[in-house]
Formats: sequence, structure tokens, C-alpha cells
Amino acid sequence: MVPERLQKLLARAGVASRRACEELIADGRVTVDGGVVTTLGVKADLETQDVRLDGRRLRRERLEYWILNKPKGVVCTNYDPAGRRRPIDLMHKTTTRLFPVGRLDADSKGLLLMTNDGELANRLTHPRYGVPKTYLATVGGRVTGNDIGRMMRGVRLAEGRARTADVHMLKRGRGRSTLRITLREGRNRQIRRMLARLGHPVRELVRTQIGRIGVRGLRVGEARRLTDAEIEYLKTLPGQDATQAGLPLEKTRRADARTRSSTRHKAWTEGGARGGKQTKGSQRKHDADGIGKAGKGHGGHAAGSRRGRTRRRATSPGRGRRSRDHSAQ
Repeated sequence: MVPERLQKLLARAGVASRRACEELIADGRVTVDGGVVTTLGVKADLETQDVRLDGRRLRRERLEYWILNKPKGVVCTNYDPAGRRRPIDLMHKTTTRLFPVGRLDADSKGLLLMTNDGELANRLTHPRYGVPKTYLATVGGRVTGNDIGRMMRGVRLAEGRARTADVHMLKRGRGRSTLRITLREGRNRQIRRMLARLGHPVRELVRTQIGRIGVRGLRVGEARRLTDAEIEYLKTLPGQDATQAGLPLEKTRRADARTRSSTRHKAWTEGGARGGKQTKGSQRKHDADGIGKAGKGHGGHAAGSRRGRTRRRATSPGRGRRSRDHSAQ
């Protein structure tokens, strides 16, 4: 076979994700034909060379792909000194060494992919591919349209601004609200931290989908193998998702920006109509006439423009006063 970069080869052998394999190499834990390798970029072939990790020779494993409905209290790691339950402890139908794709914190539950394909795991979790992951969040308090708008625009966290790709209100009450949230980035405990900053602590968080792959029909704690069609979909998902079925990435970003803008306007409207808190800027933009600076004023010109002010002086009965007909519109 054609030699591959060592970190890619280790990932394909089911050791871990490619990024984790790079750390193993840098730590001097990998040898090729008896020599320790500590630099990235070295190529090798498992079929013709002796590649070892911590002294154990690596061989190609049959790749497996599973979906697990993770219960609450299970930690997403294969090594836990505290002895807590791990996802691998629930995989009773296979003896292959699998690892979780991405992370769900111990207090969260729902869809978790398990595999020994490190290459695919890296593509599904790396932020640059923007693979959508959907969650149901039950939070405390009454979430307003302004809160949703802030989540779409971005909430500042310690490591920078974090934003959601999409937010839908499913239920809203005085003391509790339920949201469907889609992320395309994966910061640590991102949803919980964003909502906490907005004053809505998360009471329950469930991941329901990765792309189109869902957890429906799988009881909590159960796992099943992915079908061939689901595996093929996951392997093509990062590339298809980044270009939206053939659209250039730059056009995709523009489309996302238009969607965010539309969502912010909708969130403002809902927040205003339902008593949501409005900022001074939004109050000025949507004034009592429903026109604002962006709307049309006298003579088809913006109310705040120079030509609009000139026309208003000419048509108004007194300086600084609007005509009765205009104020009645």
C-alpha cells in the first residue's frame, strides 16, 4: 500500500482522532521500525513496516460505526480515573475498541457517535467543516425574542464570541422554555454557558441530530450499528455541508449572513410584540410611525436623509412639523 502520514495512519488504525495522534507522536510514544518518531509529516505503511504505540504493534482494524443514545451521568472518555461509566461500557454488542466522536458533558444526554475511524471523527468535529448538530434545551425563565437574537449574533464567552447557527422556540412559559438549537461550532459546554450568560440556566440538554442522523427510535442507553447509507452520508457530510450542494463557500457565507439578519429582525419583532426588551437603537429604528431611518419618508426618500429634510420643510405647514396627512399614515 502507499505510505501515509503517520498521524493519519494511526487514526485509520483506530487509535484516536488525528489531532490526538499528533500529540502521541510529539510525546515520543510512536516508533517506526524500532526508531522513535517525534516529528509530524513522517510517512509509514502498516503492511510493510513495524509501527508501534507504547510498544504494541498496530494493525489495521475493521472500521465500525455506531450510534449511542447516551444517558445522563456517562462521561465521554475511554479513560476515567474516577471510575465513572463511559460510553464504551454501554457497547455490549462489539469487542472493537471504539471512541466517542466529539463530547457530550456528563449532565447532557442524547446522540453520540462511536467509531474507530479517526479520520471521520476529525472531519465531523473540526470547527472548519461546520457540521450541524441539533439540541433540545429546556431552560429556566421566559426566553424572549431578544434573547434569541443575541444567541444568533453571538454571546461573549471567556475565549471569545460564540453564536448559534439556528434557534427555534418550541415552548415558552413563565418559568420554563424549550428551544431547538443548532450549532456549527463546538466550544466546551457552549449552549449551557451562552444561556447562563443570558440568565436562563439549562435544566436539560439533549442532542437529537448530527446532520440528518437522528436518535429517534433508540432508547436511552441503547446502541446500534449505522447502516451503510448512514455511513456514506456521514463521510460526505462535511464536504457537502461546507458548500451546500455545490454553492461556493463564499456564497454560502453570504446566505448564512442573510439568514442571521432575517432571524434578528424576526426576533426583534417577536420580542417587541410580546413585551420583549428592546434596545435604544432598536427603538429608534422602529419608531412610532413604523418607518424609521430605513423606511420611506416624504417623497420616497429616507426620513433622515438630506433630501427628505429639504422636501419636508417645503411641504410642512411649519418648520419642524409634519403635515397632517403624513402623520395619519
